[in-house]
Amino acid sequence: MSSNMENFSTDIVNTGSLNFSIRVQRGLPSFLNSVNLKYVKLGYQYLSHGLYIVIAPILALIIGAHLGKLIWDDYELGYDFSSPILFIGLVYLIVFIYRFLLPRPTYLIDFACYSPPNELKVSKEDFINLARKSGNFDEKTLGFQEKALKYSGIGDETCLPKTIFEPGFKRSLKDSREEAATVIFGAVDDLLACTKIKAKDISILIVNCATLNTTPSLSAMVINHYKLKHSVQSFNLGGMGCAAGTVAIDLAQDLLNVYPGSYALVVSTEIVSHSWYTGKDLDMVLPNCFRRMGGAAMLLSNRRLDRWKAKYELKQVVRTHKGMDDKSFKSIYLKEDAQGNLNISVSKHVLEVGGHAVKANITTLGPLVLPFTEQIQFFTTLLLNKNSTNRPYIPNFKQAFDHFCIIATSKKVLDEFEKNLELTEEYMEASRKTLERFGNTSSSSVWYELAYLEANQKMKRGDRVWQLTFGSGIKCNSAVWKALRNIQRPNKSPWFMSEDH
Repeated sequence: MSSNMENFSTDIVNTGSLNFSIRVQRGLPSFLNSVNLKYVKLGYQYLSHGLYIVIAPILALIIGAHLGKLIWDDYELGYDFSSPILFIGLVYLIVFIYRFLLPRPTYLIDFACYSPPNELKVSKEDFINLARKSGNFDEKTLGFQEKALKYSGIGDETCLPKTIFEPGFKRSLKDSREEAATVIFGAVDDLLACTKIKAKDISILIVNCATLNTTPSLSAMVINHYKLKHSVQSFNLGGMGCAAGTVAIDLAQDLLNVYPGSYALVVSTEIVSHSWYTGKDLDMVLPNCFRRMGGAAMLLSNRRLDRWKAKYELKQVVRTHKGMDDKSFKSIYLKEDAQGNLNISVSKHVLEVGGHAVKANITTLGPLVLPFTEQIQFFTTLLLNKNSTNRPYIPNFKQAFDHFCIIATSKKVLDEFEKNLELTEEYMEASRKTLERFGNTSSSSVWYELAYLEANQKMKRGDRVWQLTFGSGIKCNSAVWKALRNIQRPNKSPWFMSEDH
């Protein structure tokens, strides 16, 4: 391995970042130092679409009333039918707009996260001891992993499949399928139990997993296990990294608009045993230190009556992709090392392109969620400093969101988000606790964070929560949810049910 790559990997460990860390040049503090006006404009375009839906029926009523009066007055009929006919016409117009033109809200009925059994817990000390006993790593690689764990922000209760520490471990589809079945079925079983929804009522199924893509697919595995109906619309998303969960939610929302009145099941996971690396390249061994077992299942609906039993309403989804740039495309790359060992390689450019993706995403999101006063101050400062190198005004996102679920990657990354967005420890608590207790569970990470908020009864009616994810591509995605009621402490949660396993 080149000295440049080794220095890059060592720098990540020294600062506590990981393969999906998001920094520009010297780090995350600079990812908001310059803001591209086109992303602000894009955000206002999204907002304009919503304003058209609100303004259009109002204008139609005004114009309709005016035209109706002119027509009937011109004919000078003996009996004035204009008022009742106009009233019926307007009612029909309102019903038509409500039923066919206005998009149906997307509701999150409930969600469930996989709770690993206690026997799968591996402390940081156990991790190194088991890795050394396996004989799969030399002392240099072990020392690197030990140092990475020290700065990772991960605690001593995260879970891993014990098969990966067997001497001479080689990945196999059998082990990967077994882990996938354990995690996915565990989460879906809990979801079906708490929602009381029958499997046959599910019309849309989306499963996302970046590295494990089998034949038949993971979505087919779910269909077979739960005997879903033959007409189910099934999708399997692969190779999209930690941001894939938000992509799956966005896809589910689009499909629900095509198949209104349906239930959509979304499953987000990552299979550790299929991406475990036993080689010597430091840029490829780094993910071993952060990835842990986990998965989440979400049930969505756009039935209007489901609002009364749903927990959340999906307000916005903003997706940003930088894959058109070669540096971005190759920054997180699945490849083989010199010995043929397969795993994700992390380019030194991931720090730069990742920061650009985060900046573009939150700049686009701002006009959709920020109060008007914050938008004016931000936009004015941006225009005045358009040709300046001074750091622009950073909007106060605490005025837009009550809770933040930033994907749990590493302590350093969370530190930098806290600093850049001027958040307090309270806002970062869910992300930090998730990283400590469950590690990096990839796309399901933000759902463990939301589960933490629910377990501690922090979600109140009207609260807005921001889920921010990023992954290979590079892409950065945001999902905004609004609580429809006070969320009570759930009967089962990965945060307080692990003792029962």
